[in-house]
Amino acid sequence: MSTYDLIVIGAGPGGYVCAIRAAQLGMKVACVEGRDTLGGTCLNVGCIPSKALLHASHMAHEAHENFEKMGLMNAHVDIDWQKMQGYKADTVAGNTKGIEFLFKKNKIDWLKGWAVIEAPGKVRVGDTIHDAKNIVIASGSVPATLRGVTVDNDAGVVVDSTGALALPKIPKSMVVIGAGIIGLELGSVYARLGTEVTVVEYLDAITPGMDGEVQKQFQKILTRQGLNFILGAAVSGVEARSDGATVSYALRKDDSAHTLDAEVVLVSTGRRPYAEGLGLDALDVQMTDRGFIQVDGHWQTSVEGIYAIGDAAPGPMLAHKAEDEGMAVAEVIAGKHGHVNHDLIPGVIYTMPEVASVGMTEEAAKADGRKIKVGKFPFMGNARAKAVLQADGFVKLIADAETDRILGCHIIGPNAGEMIHEVCVAMEFGAAAQDLALTSHAHPTTSEAVREAALACGDGAIHV
Repeated sequence: MSTYDLIVIGAGPGGYVCAIRAAQLGMKVACVEGRDTLGGTCLNVGCIPSKALLHASHMAHEAHENFEKMGLMNAHVDIDWQKMQGYKADTVAGNTKGIEFLFKKNKIDWLKGWAVIEAPGKVRVGDTIHDAKNIVIASGSVPATLRGVTVDNDAGVVVDSTGALALPKIPKSMVVIGAGIIGLELGSVYARLGTEVTVVEYLDAITPGMDGEVQKQFQKILTRQGLNFILGAAVSGVEARSDGATVSYALRKDDSAHTLDAEVVLVSTGRRPYAEGLGLDALDVQMTDRGFIQVDGHWQTSVEGIYAIGDAAPGPMLAHKAEDEGMAVAEVIAGKHGHVNHDLIPGVIYTMPEVASVGMTEEAAKADGRKIKVGKFPFMGNARAKAVLQADGFVKLIADAETDRILGCHIIGPNAGEMIHEVCVAMEFGAAAQDLALTSHAHPTTSEAVREAALACGDGAIHV
């Protein structure tokens, strides 16, 4: 039996970052992980492999659609799906091995297996019980299920996001159930590779909770890229066969029944927190109605010495939110002040164009009774975006009408996932729109569009 200052359960972005930070702060740390590789869902079957396929499929799209426009002739490329899968696997392996190196560098013990918390301060892994002064649960999440639909990733017909990353071949047709981030990212991958993709969404708009103008523009762009949308549709079941599946749904506006056939059906209806098998019921750890582990302002559960972070705890189910909380809770345990501003966690959709947001939407600000001013700037007015044939979309900045303080930003366009961070930093320091407007931005860059949106909150943008 070993004794640790901290045992972290789960080696995803929240868990491994927490373990590393705790080790840097002088603690003796172990991390429990049952997978054969570190990195959790994100590095193994989530964020990283999906971004590899998004990048590869975008390169294919550029070759087919834009190379000739730039004078790069005869650039049509053939797609070798198995080789693309190998590229994806190499990308994953490089990242997971990197985490293993960091564990060794920081003298973190990897306890291979699945954890059960026998009592406060005692974690069983296999047949061994380890003592810990503190325990952090970073057990993550799993794909949410849909009533009437059975997912079988091994069969490769009705799959979740994990199965969609490793289909044996590129399907001729695919139905994506759910128009959220994961469904649209993976749907766009296959659409670029030649699959006929239809997205079926229960609500009347894609990407629920996003700024309304961005939703409409995003759907228009994806439709031009070949994705089909059926909105306001309640899926009642999926019948799988060896050669495909039939999706049954009803339109909410008139309750009319319809069916849709496809070679593959991707069930992408969100994710749910995962804490099964940890023994939390026996410890009387309090849970929320939605299955999250309830925590206080310092991420401690209802049981002293046991903490929870990331997807297992309430809040946005995002890898970087888990990382932020992992660092913060390690600092709390070390007697320092851990900080996460949950109001300023950006969200990004890694389609092409990318979509990024932080802070309040226009709709939320108005619903909150705030007087606001909105500055918008289209990428059609940005020289760099036009030069790289990515002039779709816009930057939308929302500021308080009286104080000029930035309340939110929403970007659909090239490099949106990178550009959003200057607004995150600005908002963290309480900046006004004028502060961004008066800050020099290099030319020509797509980031100039952010400055132009800030100028539009004042006397007006220049290039419109």
